Amino acid sequence: MDNTKLVRWPKLVTGFIALLFAGIIYAWSITKTPFMLLGDGGLDNSAQLGLNYTFSIIFFCIGGFCSGLISKQTTPRLRLVLCALLIFSSFFTSSLQIVTLPFTRNYFLLYMAYSMLGGLGIGMAYVTLISTVNMWYPDKRGFASGIMMMGFGVSLLIIGSIVDVMGKSEAIGWRSTYVIISIALGVVFLIAAIVVKPPPRGTVFPESKPVGEDDPDSVVRDFTALDMIKRPSFYLIFIYIMILAMSGSAAISFAKDIILDVGAAESIAVVAVGGLGLFNGLGRLASGWLFDKLGIKQTQLISSAAAILAPLTVVMAITANSLILGIAGLCLCGFSYGFAPTTCSVFAAKFYGLRNFSLNFSIISLILLPAAFAATIAGSIKTATGGFMPAFIVLTALTAIGFFVNLAIRKP
Repeated sequence: MDNTKLVRWPKLVTGFIALLFAGIIYAWSITKTPFMLLGDGGLDNSAQLGLNYTFSIIFFCIGGFCSGLISKQTTPRLRLVLCALLIFSSFFTSSLQIVTLPFTRNYFLLYMAYSMLGGLGIGMAYVTLISTVNMWYPDKRGFASGIMMMGFGVSLLIIGSIVDVMGKSEAIGWRSTYVIISIALGVVFLIAAIVVKPPPRGTVFPESKPVGEDDPDSVVRDFTALDMIKRPSFYLIFIYIMILAMSGSAAISFAKDIILDVGAAESIAVVAVGGLGLFNGLGRLASGWLFDKLGIKQTQLISSAAAILAPLTVVMAITANSLILGIAGLCLCGFSYGFAPTTCSVFAAKFYGLRNFSLNFSIISLILLPAAFAATIAGSIKTATGGFMPAFIVLTALTAIGFFVNLAIRKP
């Protein structure tokens, strides 16, 4: 076996494990439990806690952007050590807030500790790991990105479930769980800082196999971030991926409620939410494999078809009051959403080159910012209309528009 292949596998495995832990940012529906004040004198702090998740995603995007900005002035090791410190500080400080928040009601400190420190650290780690590990896989960029992002996607199902059990355990409790999380994530990212590093200059990699006219090796030039954002292709890509992410974000936020609305028991609703997380991870892996095997054009047609079918199936499930269609629709929403992050990585490399990949990738990944508000908008529509169907009809229409936006994308 090629020595290069033997050397690069540990980087990919480490990237997968690190992003599996980093995906805890999506588990706020679980980790917010000790901060909930429902029943405490009739106080409902759902709005304040919901805002914390929105801030987490905003700072996640800012952290990724900062990582891209300083990528040429710093080493991946230095950035990952900084990430370890930020994430450790985030969860350890939040463990103190678990004790004080019910008395102080100081949500500003929660936002600073959990959202700002944690979001910045996880965002920086996300971009650093994907950018650095992808350097080892010029022949399989889609595959490498898909593997790592699958870890990030299934974190809710795996890490979230473990955290939920620990937090509800009388022997451990939520405060100790947060302390354990802070130590575990700090150690994981320190190990990643040691293992994940760029390939030595002059490393020879296996040649990528052409898959058609949109083959990644046909990139004409390396675009700077400024050159990239001047291209019409950038805005078309941004809009298309944003639509993918908005549909998935809304589905994740209301998955349990939708399944309950079609007549499922609580236990089945919980399993359905886990299935959505699993299919989200599978979507990330499948999209990476498809990009490598079929190329951009065919993979994007597949992603468009999945994107339209996902919310449409949810609409049909609500219309027919069908549990089977409801579960299928949510799984399709998760699967379709999985294409979004992998598409960000693949387009950043195949359209705009590798020289400025870290910064370009972090900019394209900013699609999470508008997508973070999709759940809020969908919730407002649900409140105004009394049901989820209008929201998912709107999402179906958006994904149909996304299909034509997708057709218009051309390599610069």
